[in-house]
Amino acid sequence: MPQFFLNKRLIILLVSIIILVALIGFSLKEREKLSWAEQFVKDTASWAQTIVSRPASYVAGFFENVKDLQNTYEENKELKGRLDQLAMLEADVQRLKDENEKLQTILDKKGDLSKYEPIQATVIARNPDRWEETLIINKGEKDGLKKDMAVITAGGLIGKVKNTSNLSASVQLLSSTDPANRISAVINEKIYGTIEGYDTKKKLLLLKRIPYDAKIKKGEIVTTSGLGGVFPSGLPVGVVEEVVPDEFGLNQTAYVKPGADFYDIEHVMVAKLSMEKPDLDKLEEEEE
Repeated sequence: MPQFFLNKRLIILLVSIIILVALIGFSLKEREKLSWAEQFVKDTASWAQTIVSRPASYVAGFFENVKDLQNTYEENKELKGRLDQLAMLEADVQRLKDENEKLQTILDKKGDLSKYEPIQATVIARNPDRWEETLIINKGEKDGLKKDMAVITAGGLIGKVKNTSNLSASVQLLSSTDPANRISAVINEKIYGTIEGYDTKKKLLLLKRIPYDAKIKKGEIVTTSGLGGVFPSGLPVGVVEEVVPDEFGLNQTAYVKPGADFYDIEHVMVAKLSMEKPDLDKLEEEEE
């Protein structure tokens, strides 16, 4: 009896193996239509995959979007930094370009100062409370600077050396309200006067002591006269804006628009005399 059951189990096992092999062969065979069992298994697996894949895709997409946003933020931050650097670079280029043009214009003045030795200097200090009065330059006695030497920029005369130290000098601007700040000037090389004062409201220089009968038109050029041997002649000062009689009617006063910008001054040139200043006292003694 046991032998019978043993043989029966063996027969069942063999039959099962045969059926399994048959099913595998049947499933591997190319067919146009799947069996209902295969369709059921396949549909069930697809449904399960859909349930699992959708949330997984959503979660993965969410984290991917967050990562993209983070990358975009970092890229934006880097690009803004580069734009700031570019703006700074453009500002530096423009500043250097303007500075180069100013220096080049000043250097061209050397031909006008053939009788004088031009000394290049840079403004190193300026008092905000006396912005239109004085400034300090980086050249002094060791460079040959002396009191009353003319100081110009690319636009023209701005003032004169007021006092000096070994390494620096103080420059008194034409816009100074000091009544002792006087400079001999001439209009169109024929009508003489003296720069005395500055109208702070109109931003114009006052050219006084002009003969009452002198005919002067707006726009005529004003330059230094060179009288007294302190300043070189022909340094541009500005142009005439208006002419009015003085309070006594004996002379005229011309309002002169400066050629130089007294507010924005960075580089200057000091005109050093290449010949001795004439001794006016000695000349007066000889005339007597």
